[in-house]
Amino acid sequence: MGPSPPPPTRGILTIPNLVTLVRLGCVPVFCWLLFGHHDRTAAAWLLAALGCTDWVDGYLARHLDQVSELGKVLDPTADRILLGTVVISLLIDGSVPAVVGWGVLVREVLVSGAVLALAAAGARRIDVQWAGKAGTLSLMVAFPLFMMGTPGPWGRPSLAIAWCFAVPGLVLAWYAAATYVPMARRALAEGRKARLAG
Repeated sequence: MGPSPPPPTRGILTIPNLVTLVRLGCVPVFCWLLFGHHDRTAAAWLLAALGCTDWVDGYLARHLDQVSELGKVLDPTADRILLGTVVISLLIDGSVPAVVGWGVLVREVLVSGAVLALAAAGARRIDVQWAGKAGTLSLMVAFPLFMMGTPGPWGRPSLAIAWCFAVPGLVLAWYAAATYVPMARRALAEGRKARLAG
């Protein structure tokens, strides 16, 4: 029998967690560029970089054997804070179509509320699903393209490509939310069973 795989790292100061914190720290920078500095182009490029690096922390955690319980909570929490802040900012700015912005915002509020309710009820933690991560990534690609869809030579192509990412991103995000329902029931039942056994 070969050696057993190393257990998940439970430390706080890991490289993946640091990457997640850096991405989270870019949220106020994005808001400042958009509203304080009034530089929509720079804000859009920063948002594009954040969207493209969404997978980096998870990749590093797996390949550096630095998977941690904190990281499993911190990564989706950072994603929700980033996505929620970006959507609200772009709705205020008028850069994103209302149907896309509100579709994302309502979903995030429902999922976040469900996560808090399940945690309060003692349910076990539910791992992030691939559909949710793919939907978030697709939306994070669409948002900077919507921001660049201003009058000009690149306006129409940017908007067309943005819709090509926004529609499947919304579908995947809501599909992931729907799959959480049966998973939440199982997590709640297993959490109660574990409490009774303890």
